[in-house]
Amino acid sequence: METRLNQAIWSLPTPDRIKRLPVSATGYYVPWFVAWIDREPDFRVIGPGKLAQAVNRKLCWICGQPLGVYKAFPIGPMCAINRNISEPPSHWECAEYAVQACPFLANPRMRRNEKDLPSDHREPAGTMIRRNPGAIGIWVTKQYSAVRCGDGVLFRLGDPERVVWYREGRKATRAEVEESIESGLPELLKRGEISADELTGLRRKAEPYLPA
Repeated sequence: METRLNQAIWSLPTPDRIKRLPVSATGYYVPWFVAWIDREPDFRVIGPGKLAQAVNRKLCWICGQPLGVYKAFPIGPMCAINRNISEPPSHWECAEYAVQACPFLANPRMRRNEKDLPSDHREPAGTMIRRNPGAIGIWVTKQYSAVRCGDGVLFRLGDPERVVWYREGRKATRAEVEESIESGLPELLKRGEISADELTGLRRKAEPYLPA
């Protein structure tokens, strides 16, 4: 039986690469990286070997097809400050679709569902801020590097060609992005991995990449 798209995303312009993905029983396209468990996609879990494949073969994290020169990273504001993210890049079109269609990215009130995660589930590399960031940027760059972090990998973002910010599926305002940054800075400080002075410098460096 054909599975229909969720009504909430019918009206979104959908890249051809995304249209080739399977559709879940709940009506959402299933990103390439997602694990299938008992023939059902678990959007919270990365499929076996997908991270290594994406890095080694330079594949889009969302559609699984080869990347071009430009790499797009959907990031929270804190990633714009420290320039670290735990997921590899995507095509611009795929990232733009994701920040509008994904319930967690498009709805600031949405919380992470961590109930009944598989017993072999592994947390992403680094120390994740578990809140919903409220605003999501698409950081487009030609350069990035993969860095070992414990048993995982973090991706270090190069200088961006452009950064476009979204909130609730639309372009975000500067005030909305700054609100998210200011509420997240204490979380970075609490970890003790960076001093207040260093954080102030990084915050200032990110200023040009916020909405006008």
